[in-house]
Amino acid sequence: MRKTLTVVTAMMLSGFLVSACELDIQSDHPAKITYHNMPGTEDLGLPFSSAVQVDNTLYLSGNLGNIPGTGDLAPGGIAAETRQTLENIKTAAEQFGSSMDRIVKCTVFLADMQEWSAMNEVYRTFFANPPARSAFGTTGLALGARVEIECIAIIE
Repeated sequence: MRKTLTVVTAMMLSGFLVSACELDIQSDHPAKITYHNMPGTEDLGLPFSSAVQVDNTLYLSGNLGNIPGTGDLAPGGIAAETRQTLENIKTAAEQFGSSMDRIVKCTVFLADMQEWSAMNEVYRTFFANPPARSAFGTTGLALGARVEIECIAIIE
């Protein structure tokens, strides 16, 4: 019986501590949120931002392997699209105050999971220290792309 009471007391106490921590976090300064768009995209009427910055964290929207300023995908299949996608991410990260070595998480969407290895061959050349990552297959991507990658980075 004593053991049960101790566990219940500990659970009640930990619940109180979690609540106290949540209150402390909420009383901290309000997060500064900034919506960013890449130069030249303002008139495209896209229903999303290129990136959203919350304090020193940058959430980059999904990027495709399109040639900048066009809707044309880089020719040459998954390797070329992956390279162009990561170049687009590099440009956006730098535009908004970060860099490839400050990316901490990526999510990769593939039109065909059979292309995972070929995508990885290019992907690994962009990161000295690979960020955390998830990858999964889809039933289709915008513009008929083979790959889309979104990232989270820290602002320097």
